[in-house]
Amino acid sequence: MRALIITAGSRGDVAPFTGLGRRLQEAGHEVSVAAHAGFAGLVGGCGLGFREVPGDPQGLIRDWARAGSRDEVQALTRAYADGVGDGVAEVVEGGGVDVLLTAFGPAPLARAVGKALGIPVIGTYLVPSVPTGEFALPNARGEVGADPEGNLAVGREVVRRAEAVFGGTASRLRARFGLPAEEPSAGSGVRPVFHGFSPSVLPRPADWPSWVGAAGYWWPARPDGWQPPAELVDFLQDGPPPVFIGFGSMAVGEGERLGELVAGAVERAGVRAVVQSGWAELDAFGTDILAVGDVPHDWLFPRTAAVVHHAGAGTTAAALRAGVPAVPVPVMADQPFWAARLCELGVAPRALPFADLTAEALADAITASLTDPSYGRRAAELARVIATEDGAAPLLAQLARGGAG
Repeated sequence: MRALIITAGSRGDVAPFTGLGRRLQEAGHEVSVAAHAGFAGLVGGCGLGFREVPGDPQGLIRDWARAGSRDEVQALTRAYADGVGDGVAEVVEGGGVDVLLTAFGPAPLARAVGKALGIPVIGTYLVPSVPTGEFALPNARGEVGADPEGNLAVGREVVRRAEAVFGGTASRLRARFGLPAEEPSAGSGVRPVFHGFSPSVLPRPADWPSWVGAAGYWWPARPDGWQPPAELVDFLQDGPPPVFIGFGSMAVGEGERLGELVAGAVERAGVRAVVQSGWAELDAFGTDILAVGDVPHDWLFPRTAAVVHHAGAGTTAAALRAGVPAVPVPVMADQPFWAARLCELGVAPRALPFADLTAEALADAITASLTDPSYGRRAAELARVIATEDGAAPLLAQLARGGAG
């Protein structure tokens, strides 16, 4: 079967699909990933086909920060969404596709194009994206569901807002393909849906419909032929395990400020640190600090004493897989949700919201994560459970049945 995975956004929105794609490929399927141009090397380096979708998410985040009004932000977002929509239509119309696997963000677009061209669509979502009474969905923006009804209401509002990002573009695509205006094409119209997170980290809600599952994590594939930089290997060997500090695709343009903050925290905590530059272009200096670029988390994290991260879904998963304590510093979107979950699971002392981050607070949290053995013990226990799970298996079984249900 020829599968096309559709995703949009930052590296964290793409990397897990390299692992899922490789597993599908190993099972005999032909797999391509439709994503932004900046990820062509990541996808191709993992041996998967690549189809380009317009858009520069890093530039979009930078433009949002510079925008002078809400209207300007909305105009920037509409332009981005329209570019993604046109790109999705073009890459699917290009042929050679038997089934579409879509991330939650572009799901309305995949639904519209799949409906028009008669191609089944399967949801492959990285965060919980179907309302439940058991908890408020990520991206709730401070809304609180005090009871099951409240959680469901919050969840429906989260989904409505998320679908609205591509809603206008999806309507335009339906018109382009001659579909009825009232034809449902939102992400909630995609069935079945597989969530790429571990049920041992977030149990599948009992009130989810039967066509919604929590499959398990889809681990990013390591690029073919990758070798760790010699400088990093030497640093790891020259002392005790360091703390990893990175904020992924967050904090664009704040590298200098963060660098000073991180260096101060490392010195206060008396630890060694590997600092990943990310989109913030973070570059901290110190005798016990090594700055690095992209390094596969599955290789690096098990060699660290703790992981300070922005609590994005993928980095959260990688730290749990490594079995080391976490210090979550959530910035936006689903990150506060995962940060809270890490604390509830007992693998993190507390969450440090990015807006309130100081060198003192970060140093204290790092120290707490390392000096209380319960965090490392609980992290190791979870890692052992996660290692037994196969997140790709349910999706492989679905494809063996012919695709969408």
